[in-house]
Amino acid sequence: MQYVEIIMMILGGMGTFLMGMKILSENLTRLAHSKLKNLLNKTSNNRFAGVGIGAVVTIIGQSSAFTTVMVVGLVNAGIMTLFQATTIIMGANIGTTLTAWVLSLGGFDVTTFFLCLAAVGVFMTMFSKKDKVKSVGLAVAALGLIFVGLDFMSGAFDEVKYPEIFASIKGLLEKINNPFLLLVMGIAITALVQSSTAVTAIVLEMSLAGLAVGGGGNAVYFIIIGSNIGTCVTALISSLGASPNAKRAAVIHFLFNFFGAIIFTVILLCWRGFANTVLVTLFPSNPAMQIAMFHTLFNLICTLIFLPFVNVFVKLANLMVREKKTAEEKAPEGIVSELDERLLRSPSVALGHIYQETGKMFSYAMDTLNGAVEAFLNKDESEKEKVLEHNLELAAANQKTVESLIKISASSLLLEEEKTVSSLHYVLNDIVRIGELADNVTKYTTHYVHDNLVFSNEFLDATKEMHEKIKALYVLSLATFLYNDFARLAEVDALEDEIDKERRALVNTHIARLNEGKCQPGSSSVFINLVGNLERAADHITFIAHSIERK
Repeated sequence: MQYVEIIMMILGGMGTFLMGMKILSENLTRLAHSKLKNLLNKTSNNRFAGVGIGAVVTIIGQSSAFTTVMVVGLVNAGIMTLFQATTIIMGANIGTTLTAWVLSLGGFDVTTFFLCLAAVGVFMTMFSKKDKVKSVGLAVAALGLIFVGLDFMSGAFDEVKYPEIFASIKGLLEKINNPFLLLVMGIAITALVQSSTAVTAIVLEMSLAGLAVGGGGNAVYFIIIGSNIGTCVTALISSLGASPNAKRAAVIHFLFNFFGAIIFTVILLCWRGFANTVLVTLFPSNPAMQIAMFHTLFNLICTLIFLPFVNVFVKLANLMVREKKTAEEKAPEGIVSELDERLLRSPSVALGHIYQETGKMFSYAMDTLNGAVEAFLNKDESEKEKVLEHNLELAAANQKTVESLIKISASSLLLEEEKTVSSLHYVLNDIVRIGELADNVTKYTTHYVHDNLVFSNEFLDATKEMHEKIKALYVLSLATFLYNDFARLAEVDALEDEIDKERRALVNTHIARLNEGKCQPGSSSVFINLVGNLERAADHITFIAHSIERK
């Protein structure tokens, strides 16, 4: 019966610990949402910068699996290259070692302090109305919850200290000294719970209870090495059904940890006194700190060894995951790509992706309008079919993007993120409206051709000039929208005012020429509607620029 209680306490402690880790990860990510998005947007071909970004993002997310799954999603969306993904994955392995150091504090008399944090965090969440304070409270409570879980596991191992139980379990653990069996145990347990941190926590608590796997020495570190391979399962599962490049990113994560495991397994097998010579010397009588140090050394040394060979990892992944050029893969995806479900782990990153995709839609709508205006000036009816096709694609892209925004809205969002989602809904409507105005222009072209209308060169030149200003307005608006550049709003408004004045001047001039008999009455409706539609297009372009004020 005592054994059943011990197992129940270990499982209960692990469940509490994992829940605490999940809540901590979610709320730290929410608190650092803009920084997280900015970090991942700063990916470059500088391998050292990539490692740093990967480490920081993992410290924020408190999980290398979180970072790796996000990287798989970004590669799948075409936002990140395999080279960039490889360096970030290496950095993630370094960043995750911080957790082991925090867990090793359980060996000191600070557990009671951390347990109190659970209550403090809950009170902060209950009595505050601000989202950020609530997130801080949940993060604090989660940290307390992690140590509650550790305390449960510690209590389970305290039960083991009864002489008869301790002797039997210690004897059993000492018999498990085959390095390869210990490696497989580390892989299997980590793959099962999908958290190398949970496995590290159990090993730490066992060491603090005086239970030495394999009788001490290097044995316990084979489990830690195995857990580094086991943690790759999360990313590999996540990559199923993704693009070949996303699968390659998951494979690179596995290769990094696999080759690192080979190197350190050889070192531990050849250097039997590694633990006593290095780790015990650094942290005498503190096995928890020794395990945390080994975890750090493993990932840091592997990164230093493999960092010069990033391109080799990319080539290996390309060889292992071949491109399947099926008819489906050759088919165009559309203006925007589907929101990768992996990105929903961080709503701010998912929103950043949708923001970029919305920018593509804006550009596509403007290309449609530009084509329609050019066709009018050249009396070319052939553009009509193209505009209709473009508008169908815009409608499909709009529906896809709205569905993505609905998925993001289902997540727990900060007020700022909710405002961004709302703002994007308005922007999408403005983009669709620009496409509809382009369709109107093609109708005026039909009248122009079939009704044999005549427009003066003066009018056509003025229309060209107005169109050029609208194109300049679009360039300003797109930059304002994508980069949240409030400084450009004044330029946007000034140019939009010029377009409004030009429309009024054109209409007044046309009416005067009409009264003088210099213009055909039949051309009047086309003339006024054309410049009116162009002016309305300028309004929608301006609305898109001003959408940043609603965020």
